[in-house]
Amino acid sequence: MKKSHRKKAWSELTIWDIGSVVLQTVRILSHFLYIIALLFGMMGIGTAFGYLASQIDQAKVPEVQKLVKQVGSFTRISQLTYSDGSLIAAIDTDLLRTPVESSAISDNIKHAIVSTEDENFATHKGVLPKAVLRAALTTILGIGETSGGSTLTQQLIKQQVLGDVPTFKRKSQEMIYALELERHMDKDTILTNYLNVSPFGRNNRGQNIAGIEEAAQGIFGVSAKDLTIPQAAFLAGLPQSPIVYSPYTSDGNFKTPDDMAIGIKRAKNVLYNMYRTGVIDKPAYDDYVAYDITQDFKKPEAIEETNHGFLYYTVMEEAEDLLYDYLLKRDNVSDLDKTSDAVQTAYREKAKEELALGGYHVTTTIHKTVHQAMQDTVANLGHLLDDGTGLVETGNVLMDNRTGAVLGFVGGRNYADNQNNHAFDTKRSPGSTIKSLLPYGIAIDQGLIGSASVLSNYPANFSSGQPILYVGSRGTAAVTLQNALDMSYNIPAFWTYKLLRKRGVDVEGYMSKMGYEFDDYSIESLPIGGGAEMSVAQQTNGYQMLANGGIYHKKHVVQKITANDGTVIYEYDDKGERIFSPAGAGIMTHLLRGPLRSGATTAFIREIGALNPQLPNGDWIGKTGTSDENVDSWLMVGTPAVTLGTWAGHDDNSPMSNISGRHTHTYVARLVNAIHQADPSILGLEQRFNLAPETISSSVLTSTGMQAGTVMVNGRQISVGGATTVSYWAKNGAPVTTSDFMVGGSASDRQQAWTAIVGVQTPSPSSASSNSAPSTSSSATSSAPEPQTEATTIGQ
Repeated sequence: MKKSHRKKAWSELTIWDIGSVVLQTVRILSHFLYIIALLFGMMGIGTAFGYLASQIDQAKVPEVQKLVKQVGSFTRISQLTYSDGSLIAAIDTDLLRTPVESSAISDNIKHAIVSTEDENFATHKGVLPKAVLRAALTTILGIGETSGGSTLTQQLIKQQVLGDVPTFKRKSQEMIYALELERHMDKDTILTNYLNVSPFGRNNRGQNIAGIEEAAQGIFGVSAKDLTIPQAAFLAGLPQSPIVYSPYTSDGNFKTPDDMAIGIKRAKNVLYNMYRTGVIDKPAYDDYVAYDITQDFKKPEAIEETNHGFLYYTVMEEAEDLLYDYLLKRDNVSDLDKTSDAVQTAYREKAKEELALGGYHVTTTIHKTVHQAMQDTVANLGHLLDDGTGLVETGNVLMDNRTGAVLGFVGGRNYADNQNNHAFDTKRSPGSTIKSLLPYGIAIDQGLIGSASVLSNYPANFSSGQPILYVGSRGTAAVTLQNALDMSYNIPAFWTYKLLRKRGVDVEGYMSKMGYEFDDYSIESLPIGGGAEMSVAQQTNGYQMLANGGIYHKKHVVQKITANDGTVIYEYDDKGERIFSPAGAGIMTHLLRGPLRSGATTAFIREIGALNPQLPNGDWIGKTGTSDENVDSWLMVGTPAVTLGTWAGHDDNSPMSNISGRHTHTYVARLVNAIHQADPSILGLEQRFNLAPETISSSVLTSTGMQAGTVMVNGRQISVGGATTVSYWAKNGAPVTTSDFMVGGSASDRQQAWTAIVGVQTPSPSSASSNSAPSTSSSATSSAPEPQTEATTIGQ
C-alpha cells in the first residue's frame, strides 16, 4: 500500500510539527534581519566615511613652522597696562607649569603615559584609523563626539592649538594637524611636549598644575627625573580627569578617603596597563599595586592670595569677552555652532585660559594718574557722602566724549569691604538725569519742541489717578523748557513723553542704540526715572553722546589686545553711531548749562570755584537726579572733552536724608578738582560747546515759545505780542502761536495759561490743534496703576 503524501490538516498537526514550523520561521527572520543590519551598517560606514571626507576636505593644512612653534610654546604671563603702557598687573593664574627637557623626565612616567594613553604611539603616524571611524559614526548616529582613542599627538594638538571644542570640524582639523606634526617632529619631542603641557590637577596648595615637573614637585616633592614607578603610575592617570583624580581639594587639603580612592584606583589601572604592555613583569606589578602611594603625597600647605580691586576685574571681564569673540572668528565657528551651549562654554573657558596663559598684552584706556587721583579722593573724602543714614556708596565714571573711552572710574568706597562694582554693575533709577535724553532730547531732535518752548506744569495725575508730585508740590503753572530743566520739574517731562507717544516716535529705537534696556516703554513715569534702571557707566555713555554732537561711542576700558608675537588681535575702532542730529544734540547741551549755572538744584559750580577759581571757567553742562524717598542721588557733569557720571546711595535701597544731594555735589566737586590736579588738560576747560550750523533760530514770544501772531479767543481774534527771545530748533523752526501753544495740560490748564498771558479765556477744547498733548482724563498711556515709588520725587 502506497504511502499518502497529502498535506496534514491543522487539526492533524502535532505539537512537534508546530514547533518545527515556528523555529524555521524564526531562523528565516533572523537571517533576514542580519542581512538588513549588515546593509545598514555598510551604509552607515559609507555615510561616516563620506561625512569624514567632507569635513577633512574643508580643513586646511597648517603652516608647518607655525604648527611646530605652537606645539612647543608654553605658558607666558599676560599683563594689563594703563593707557601709557605702565603695568596695572600681571594676569593671575594658579596654573603652574615648569617645562623641562626630555632628559629631565623619568622613563617611568614616559612608559606609564604611553601604556595608558596611546600604546601604539611608537608605530602610528599620528592618527589611529579605528578611532577616526568611531568618531565619524558617533557623530552620524547622533550619539555625540568622543575624544576616546585620540593619540598623544592629537591630544597635544588639542591642548596647544585647537582647544577642546565639541565639533567634528575641530576633530577633523586635529587629525590633519597630527598627521602633519608627525612628519616634522620626532616621537620623543612630541611625548616631551605632551608631558610639559598636560594638566595634572592640583598641588598641595590647591593650585592648578600643568606639566610633569610641577606635578612631580607639587604632589610628591620630587623632580620628574626621580619619579618611582608607583608615583609615575599615579601621575599618568591624572590627565584623563585631573581634578577628579587629584588627591587635593581646591584649598590644598587632602580629599576624603573615599574621594582619594578614585585616583588611587586609576593609578592601579595604569599599573595594569604597564604590565599588559610588557613594561613591568607580574611580580613587579603585584608589588606596585600593593604599595601605599598616599604615604608619598606632600602634606597640604597654605597659599597667600593675591588681592586686586575694581580696575583689575573690570578690565578682565571686558578682555575675556573680546577674546571670546576673537576666538570664534579665528576658528571660523559656524553660526549654528555658536548657538550650542557646549560650544559657548568651551570657548568661554578657552578665552579665560588663553587670556591668562597666552602672553597677551591688554592695553586699557585708563589714564593712570587720573584714575589714581579718583581712588585717592574716594578713599580720603568719600566720607563727605555720608548723611547720617549709614555709609553711602558711590560709583563714578569719567569718559572721553570723543571716543567713549573710560579714563578712570570709582567702583565703590572700599573694595575690601564691598565688592559690588557701583560704576559698571549696579543698576538704579536715574531720577531726573534721564530727562536730558528721554523725553526732552528726543523731542528736540524730532523737532517737536524748541529750546524756548513752553510746557505745562499745572497739577496733573497719572492715569491711575495718582498725583504727579515734585518735592511735595502738585505743580505751578506754565514753564519754559529751560525752567523745567533747571528746576527739574516732573510734570513737564510727563507731558513731553505723552507727546512723543502720541506722535508715534520710536523712543525705544533711540534708547536701545545706546545700550539702554527698559522693560516697558508704556510706563507713564519712565521720563522721570520710573521703571528705568541703569549703571553709572551706561548713563555716562548717554551723556557722552550729547556732548559729542549726537554721535555715540560704546563705553570701553580695553583699547587693544596684543598677542605675545606682537600681533594685534583686537583694537577699538568704533566709528560711532549717530543717535541725535548735530542740531538736536547741540540744542540739548545748550540747555544743560542751565541746571548747573542756575544753582537751582545744585551748588556744584560754586563749590568747584571755591576749590579752584579756574574750574568754573569750563563750559560745564549737567543734570541732577534723585529717586523717590532719596534712595538714589545722581549728578551728571561734563565739558566738551569729558563726562563724569556719579551715583550715590545704599546697596539695600534704603533712603538717604533729604539733603543727600548736597553731599553728592560736595563730593563730586572734590573729585573734579582732583582730576584737574592730576592732569590739567583732561577736562578741556578751554573748549566750548557750539550749536550746529544747521540749527534753526526762531524769534519767539517768551510767553508762548512760538512766533507772534493772532489767536482766536472766544470767537474774536487777539494779537499776541510781548517780550521775545531766541528759540533753537532742530527741525522746521518755531510755529506761529496757536491756542494750544503749551505742551501738555488739560483744557482748563490752557485756559489758565491764556488768562495769565492776555487776561481772556481760551477757546473751547474742540478748537485745539494736533500740537497739544492729550489731557490726563482723556488719554492714558498705561492703564496699569503706577507704583507709589514712581510718583513724588522720582525726577527731582
